[in-house]
Amino acid sequence: MAKKAAATGQALDLNLVRNIGIIAHIDAGKTTTTERVLYFAGRIHRMGEVHDGAATTDYMDQEKERGITITAAAVTAFWHDCQINIIDTPGHVDFTAEVQRSLRVLDGGVVVFDGVAGVEPQSETVWRQANEYSVPRICFINKMDRVGADFGRCVGMIANRLKANPVPIQMPYSDGADFSGIIDLFDMELITYGDTMGTAIEHVAIPAEVLERAEAARATMIEQIVEHDEALTEKYLNEEPISNEELMRALRASTIAGLTHPVLCGSSLRNKGVQLLLDAVVHYLPSPLDIPPIQGANPKTGAIEERHSTDDEPLSALVFKIVTDPFVGRLAFFRVYSGVIHAGSTVLNTSKDRRERIGRVVRMFADRREDVEEVHAGDIAATLGLKDTFTGETLAEQSRPIVLEEIHFPEPVISVAIEPKTKADQDKMGVALAKLAEEDPTFVVRVNDQTGQTLISGMGELHLEVLVERLFREFSVDARVGKPRVSYRETILQRARGEGRFVRQTGGSGQYGHAVIEVEPLPEDAPDDVVIENKVVGGAIPKEFIKSIESGIREAAQSGVIAGFPVVRFKAAILDGSYHEVDSSDLAFKIAGSMALKDAVQKAHGILMEPYMRVDVVVPEEYAGDVLGDLAGRRANINGVEARGDGLSSIEVEAPLGEMFGYATNLRNISQGRGSFTMEFEKYVPVPASLMEAIIRGGH
Repeated sequence: MAKKAAATGQALDLNLVRNIGIIAHIDAGKTTTTERVLYFAGRIHRMGEVHDGAATTDYMDQEKERGITITAAAVTAFWHDCQINIIDTPGHVDFTAEVQRSLRVLDGGVVVFDGVAGVEPQSETVWRQANEYSVPRICFINKMDRVGADFGRCVGMIANRLKANPVPIQMPYSDGADFSGIIDLFDMELITYGDTMGTAIEHVAIPAEVLERAEAARATMIEQIVEHDEALTEKYLNEEPISNEELMRALRASTIAGLTHPVLCGSSLRNKGVQLLLDAVVHYLPSPLDIPPIQGANPKTGAIEERHSTDDEPLSALVFKIVTDPFVGRLAFFRVYSGVIHAGSTVLNTSKDRRERIGRVVRMFADRREDVEEVHAGDIAATLGLKDTFTGETLAEQSRPIVLEEIHFPEPVISVAIEPKTKADQDKMGVALAKLAEEDPTFVVRVNDQTGQTLISGMGELHLEVLVERLFREFSVDARVGKPRVSYRETILQRARGEGRFVRQTGGSGQYGHAVIEVEPLPEDAPDDVVIENKVVGGAIPKEFIKSIESGIREAAQSGVIAGFPVVRFKAAILDGSYHEVDSSDLAFKIAGSMALKDAVQKAHGILMEPYMRVDVVVPEEYAGDVLGDLAGRRANINGVEARGDGLSSIEVEAPLGEMFGYATNLRNISQGRGSFTMEFEKYVPVPASLMEAIIRGGH
């Protein structure tokens, strides 16, 4: 039933829809798990392997070559008459924006953990992102067949490191190389697999040697579940029998509320535990009807309104991803929160107050498309034809507009200069960079005013490497690429006034603009980097020129004052100025605004800030001392060192990005190739005075 409705675009029973994401640290087995889900759900007939470059959701050439997920891929599967919309997300920290925008539109998540490594640095990041969007989750401890796998240790790490409430509803029948089955703590039976494909499933009695341990695990499970249900707590205390149905119902409610996180186990590569995981997705993760109504602002009145997940309410949809498809053009992925989107209809982009025509509507299966006529409330799909709509913007009915909360992305921290080799390449490069920036909100392109150099910025070296490769391969651009460099920021430490006066006389009409502004620092947690207020009184500057001054201030801030890096965390008040009846123009006041900001920043003791990264290093214990010494030499602040219990030490530090270039080679040499690390942006902090001059001169 669900399958037929999805194929035709008919309205679904929303109780039978699950919008979920598969999220995890890199190499935990997300894509392999997704591949098995698609196979057992009958969506593919042959399982592709990540290591062979044949996984369905890793369809980009670079994903196949590198064996990692780079872009979030959307697929749809069906299980127990439920339609499950799945987004397989990247695990590498450089592509964290893909995880972020996926979680924004999903109702639930499956968090995959490596049975040996447990909670890894990026596990913490994706868990934190899921917390931000209040996404209910279940946990799947994968790779239980690996030597060193330890289910109990992983559960403990989920509780302690993620501050979560894991509720194991299964336990492995032996860990590691002896892993041969899964004990179901509800039905109290052992599930084994009679073939390598995971289809010959057998349900047998729990062997006597582990029965006592299983009974203790079930008793703990029951205690954890009833804790969040008053009626069951009373039954439990009165020693009344509690059925499995009651327990599952209570666990579903507490999981949706974010109070518990059911934990399952298996080995996706060995096809064990995946069907049980699908059962858990259906049983414990929410449908669109289980989540609170979406809220947004009425653009006309500013009032907050709610939209429920039903076809009967006015349309509200959020665009969460733009992809440039070489065959069909610009694809916009969206989640419908209320109402229905029809192919060929006209909608309002309320973020920009512009009408857009919906072209073809397609359901995505990785890089394949299935045409549908309409998409209903609670569903996820994509459309062709939107010209002016970008990531994070809202589509709504023209008569009933609403603006949903935008998606906020982290600032890029690393840049490279890129230079086309020919004039033809220059033209192609401009178009290509614009398309890549449309797709990826963490990819920023800007031209240095002083040098005319094009700088591209992203979240890390791998991020930029992948984007440059796409530039070469997909868009056939031939260009020279510089070495990576840090994206510093400029800011101010105190209040100061600045004045800009632009006067030019050239034979005929001249140019005249004059502005006086005052700048002051903004706090770190301010929602905007730049705030501009108009405090001009008495008509010293005509109102029509105020916008020009604002534009000049913003442009000067973007170009930088001290060393050519963007100026952030400041408020500018336009206080005074003067104008000429004939010679004043928008351009003159724009230049005056730019001059005023530069004057003010110089007087306000402008400083540089550098990105500090959270760096998590995992090395054998015998190398931990040498690694710590090396990090200390890179101006790193040591946050903690933890012995993991498997002969490895986990080291967490904060370090300036400028000191971490080439660290992979260093770590390899120190640890004899046995160390690994992840790095993600943490915060911007002031550059030490001793280094600032060198950076300004370009010597760092």
